Amino acid sequence: MQLQDVSKVAIIGAGQMGRGIAQVAAEAGYAVALCDVELERAQDAQQFIEQQWAKRVARGKLSAEASASNTERLSPQLVGEGTAEAQIIIEAATENVDLKLGLFAELDRTAPPEALLCSNTSSISITRLAAATTRPTRVEGVHFMNPVPIMRLVELIRGLSTSDETHELLSGFAEKLGKTVVTSLDSPGFIVNRILIPMLNEACFTLSEGVASVTDIDQAIHLGLAHPMGPLRLADLIGLDTVLAIAEV
Repeated sequence: MQLQDVSKVAIIGAGQMGRGIAQVAAEAGYAVALCDVELERAQDAQQFIEQQWAKRVARGKLSAEASASNTERLSPQLVGEGTAEAQIIIEAATENVDLKLGLFAELDRTAPPEALLCSNTSSISITRLAAATTRPTRVEGVHFMNPVPIMRLVELIRGLSTSDETHELLSGFAEKLGKTVVTSLDSPGFIVNRILIPMLNEACFTLSEGVASVTDIDQAIHLGLAHPMGPLRLADLIGLDTVLAIAEV
């Protein structure tokens, strides 16, 4: 399969990351099935995305015609229904290894045999997820940064068996979405979170030991290291449950 053969993308999980990936994929011209175990969650995510496009139209950053076309390409569906014709499937579920293993085993049974199975995991082993399938050469980590529509980076993580063809196709796919690609081996935390999570952890220790206040810690890193925001604010943005899950991995 070549990049030009990809016309439909399925996103599994309609949370913050899933809806962001769905938004940029629809904007790039792909038909997007935004899937969740609860259809109402997928529909709510679609409404959120449409509101983002409406705001851009109001600011003159997007034409009404482009917004309407984007909306036509986006379809909320139940998991299992939206993957039947997808060439690329991206799992963006909760950072729970057992949940993801179950999803990959199910996707392997129900998705087209040529489909690529991808995970937006922040830290879980891609090789381990691929082992739940019969197509490990077609499995790769595709880790978007939050918030997806704004952040330009996509971190690709090659599992032990990920083929060159899979990696090259997903590199081209991410670039078509307007992202810059970096590649990591399948090591805990990959690149970004291997470096980021210890920093966030140290910020928590700095606070708990009474070294400085929340405001001063965040100001120190924001202004002293020229980060867009301080580490404690960033941890809240990511979600403390997700930060903890990554740290435990």
